[in-house]
Amino acid sequence: MSDVVPVALGARSYQVRIGPGLIDRAGAEIAPLLRRKRVAVLTESQVAPLHLARLQAALDAAGIAHATHVLPAGEATKSWEGLRAATEFLLDERIERRDLVLALGGGVIGDLAGFAAAILRRGVRFVQLPTTLLAQVDSSVGGKTGINTRHGKNLVGAFHQPSLVLADTAVLATLPARDLLAGYGEVVKYGLLGDAAFFDWLERHGPALARGDTAALQQAVRRSVQMKADIVERDETEEGDRALLNLGHTFCHALEAATGYSDRLLHGEGVAIGCVLAFELSARLGLLAQETPSRLRAHLRQMGTRVDLADIPGPLPDADALLHLMGQDKKVQDGRLRFILARGIGQAFVADDVPPDTVRALLSDALRGR
Repeated sequence: MSDVVPVALGARSYQVRIGPGLIDRAGAEIAPLLRRKRVAVLTESQVAPLHLARLQAALDAAGIAHATHVLPAGEATKSWEGLRAATEFLLDERIERRDLVLALGGGVIGDLAGFAAAILRRGVRFVQLPTTLLAQVDSSVGGKTGINTRHGKNLVGAFHQPSLVLADTAVLATLPARDLLAGYGEVVKYGLLGDAAFFDWLERHGPALARGDTAALQQAVRRSVQMKADIVERDETEEGDRALLNLGHTFCHALEAATGYSDRLLHGEGVAIGCVLAFELSARLGLLAQETPSRLRAHLRQMGTRVDLADIPGPLPDADALLHLMGQDKKVQDGRLRFILARGIGQAFVADDVPPDTVRALLSDALRGR
């Protein structure tokens, strides 16, 4: 049975449908949105062998013509070259403004396909079919699209809301354990930033979720999406509350850049480590008790995901270099870094007055622990 979470944004409103079997029903789910029975599918080389045939069968069953382009898997695809390949394919297929682009994949494909749709003919509609836990709970919802450049992550992009999100929770069973746990970094973020009761629930049910318990997974996805939808409705373009969704991301994006956007550190792993660092920073600033980051650290250790800089293989730059990488973050305003800090679990807030020396000392200590 599916859950439905509405994202109320006036003329740009849409639904996020969550549950097993949605890819098999995708043709019927998408058909009411179509002005002509034709779509273009963007996916990637790891997802296509697992799920593309089911999507194509669902489209065929609904009488919807389709063309597909399979991009290389991996973060490197979220680039100028990947964007060029995606947009040229859509133009080759004569995709029009009133057509639909389908993004079948994780966060990389969702972000890339959404951005290609945003700039194609100055705006084409698209549907998200996220196939990873991370994409289902975070990147597929809210309309943030974009690519990476040599300057940093997601620095080129657009706000472009999808017309529909189909989060098929059954596909999560095909994820490698590491990828599922990486997605959990974004799930736990929601409890930390605004729902202490959800964090309590995760402490009890997280291990079952990691084992693939379908009910626990669907509940975690539904609650995460509901929290994100509530925030996006209040602040679609990140002028205020939506910045809270970046808890852990200032650290995370610097670490991703330092590791070359490689498999050394998956995005969700960086978020988990970043959340720990954000809570450690909050404790150093006297905002919360040291027991709080210790509680977070203990839960992430129990889940088996990465927690500390010591868990990242290979060399890392020094604290000054990491601070420099943070300076390219989208959250920099007037040259000052903005951090998401916390006064407790579920009590996050935006701060732009954090002393750089405190951050440098935190990073230096974390690096010494490697």
